[in-house]
Order: sequence, then C-alpha cells, then structure tokens
Amino acid sequence: MPEAGPTCRHDDAGAAAAPAAGPLPDALGWIAGEIDALREAGLERPQRVRSGRQGRTVALDGRTLLNFGSNDYLGYAGDVRLTKAASKASCAEGFGAGASPLVSGHSRAHETLERSITALLDVGAALVFPSGFAANAATLAAVAGPGDFIASDARNHASIIDGCRLSRAEIGIYPHRDMAALDRLLAGAAGPRRRIVVTDTLFSMDGSRAPLADLCDLARRHGAILVVDEAHATGLFGDRGSGLVEATGCADGVHVRIGTLSKAIGAAGGFVAGHPDLVHWLRHTARAWIFSTAHPPAVAAAAARGIALVGAEPDRRRTLATRAALFRERLAAAGLDTGVAEAQIVPVILGAADAAVAAAAALAAEGFFVPAIRPPSVPQGMSLVRASVCWHHTVEDLERLAATLARHAAA
Repeated sequence: MPEAGPTCRHDDAGAAAAPAAGPLPDALGWIAGEIDALREAGLERPQRVRSGRQGRTVALDGRTLLNFGSNDYLGYAGDVRLTKAASKASCAEGFGAGASPLVSGHSRAHETLERSITALLDVGAALVFPSGFAANAATLAAVAGPGDFIASDARNHASIIDGCRLSRAEIGIYPHRDMAALDRLLAGAAGPRRRIVVTDTLFSMDGSRAPLADLCDLARRHGAILVVDEAHATGLFGDRGSGLVEATGCADGVHVRIGTLSKAIGAAGGFVAGHPDLVHWLRHTARAWIFSTAHPPAVAAAAARGIALVGAEPDRRRTLATRAALFRERLAAAGLDTGVAEAQIVPVILGAADAAVAAAAALAAEGFFVPAIRPPSVPQGMSLVRASVCWHHTVEDLERLAATLARHAAA
C-alpha cells in the first residue's frame, strides 16, 4: 500500500475552553423536550471526535477501532498524494477561493478538476459545487419548478428530497425500485411542463442498485428528464471507474449526472455533469453554485489527483468488489439479514433502534467501528448496523467482522 503520509504535529494547548452553558432562553425552551424525546426513542446521536487520518483504523474519542464507518472506499482520503496536490495548489493559489465562481473564485485548479470530471464520465461539461448535497439541492431546484412533476425513489438521499422540496414542483414518491409504480406515477401526471425522474444509483443505507436500464426506458417513454446521483458509485464501477451509469451502459439515457468528490475520490465537493448546454444553463440558475464561495483550490487539486488515481489504479476497485462480495457471502451464510445489498455498503438489519445501538456498542467493545443507522435515515422498524467495506480492509478483517456480527446480531 502507498504510504499514509507524514504525521503532522498539532498543538491545541491554546484552545479556549467552551463557556459554561446557562439555561435555555424562554424562546428556545422547547428544545429540551425535543432532546428528551430523541433520547427516549433511542435516536440521540453522539458527536465523536476523530484524531488523525481516515484509514483502515480510526481513532474516535481516544479509541482506535477497525474502521467500517467511512465512505473512503478506495483509501484515498488519507493518501499523501492528495495531501501533496492540495499543498502545491495552496502555495500557488492560496487556500480560500475568495469569491463565488462567477466573480473571481473559479481558479485554475477548479478548471482542471472540471475537465478531469468530464474525462472520467465521458461527458461534455461539468460544474463543481462545494458539496454533493449542494449539487443535488441546487440542480433539482433549477431543473424543476411549479407546474412540473418529479418522481423520486422512496429511499433517495436527503439532499435529493430537499432539492425536490425546494423546486416547488409536484412530487410523487414511488416505492423503492418499483418500476410499475413509477410507470403509473408518470402516466398519471396531468399535463406538467416537465417530468423529472430522480434516483440514487447506489443507495447509501441498504447498498441496493437502481434499475438504471428500466429507468432509462421509462424516462424515454414518458418524455421525462432522468437525473441520477452517483455519490456512492463514482470511482467504483465501470471500465473507467466513473460509476454505475457507465457500468450498465446507460449513459445515453441519463440526462443529468450528479456525484461527489468526498467518498471514493477522497477529497470534498460535488459535481453535476452532462451536455454543455445543460451545464451552461445551470451556471445561471443553480443558486447554491451562484451564491456560494467556490470551495478551496487546494480541495479541487486534491480531487483532481484522486480522479487521476482512480484511472491509474483500477485494481483498487476490483479488489474492493471482490472483498465486498466475500463479506456479503459470509453474512448470508451466517443467516444475517443484509436486505438486497449488492455492493460495498452492507447493512445488517436488526429492526428496533435500540437493537442497532446495542449491536454497534458491542462491536466497538471488540474493536470494530460499525455505526448504527436509525430513523430518519431508515424507515421505522428497519434500524441496522452498516458496514462500509473499503479497499484497505483485509480478508482477515472481513472474516473477523462477519463472525463478530453473527454473534451479536443473534444475541
């Protein structure tokens, strides 16, 4: 494996202590009751503090655990080659972008990154956003509006849901991957200006894949715009590693491709890609791009380096696919419910929120970080622990985790 990079000294001795909290102001008094309700329902989340880099292991709140809780699928988040690219760009262009992209914030590093994305996806143009969430929310709110109809998969990411809401279009939710229900929704949409279908390609909670060929067919038959989010697929599928759109041969049927640079690519930010006219139009309508300061040039340079490594090191995604399949097989053999997981995101469905929390705590006690996922991230009664398999996990790591999960899930 490439070196993880030098250890950097960090001295926080001068950090000021947080001031003591007084009572809530009367206008915010309702918050205490809301927090109590979350706690009683088993839905209160801890705020963990990580020390050091993401990698095969992670130090959280002073404990070092085998890390199955990150999206660092190809192991690039802590790779020194991205760090060096970011450092070089910072020296050349400064750290902060200093302005929105349309003013003076679009640097040479951003231009290089957008060209890297278009080459990876084999599309005409791309637009980089500060985050994948912003890319989804801004694009959907630009593509659709009052008088339009959006059909959205029931398990789409929160950023897609919020983008649909921001658009003020009529929204129809179809059951997860149910193409017959989607067909009925599109047929029943009464004379909208535009029809839009939006879906994740790889769903982040259950590891299932969208039926892209069927979605392309339905979008074509109903004259709909097909928007896909490749956040958890970018870098991992297809000959170039561009995602499931490439791997399934569906590029011609997908009109808008959204992705993130913060997962397999190892950096940060999001993007929208497609026809050059689409991207040019979004530069005038995507509010989260127009009215946000561009993300730092150093981050853009790191992302471009990550994309280059995806192309140069295809064995990483092949190794990941093989090991993720092995892990799913081991869990299935143990009789654990992994739903319809088909990739590196592998849930073990436990049902009740307190069961998921207890399982995650038991796993942590044995040296594994496998987060509990509870409502609203998943439906009621579908709480789970989710293992994200990454390239740096060894076969031994996966065998040990499978055996440990089998013991605690059955308890």
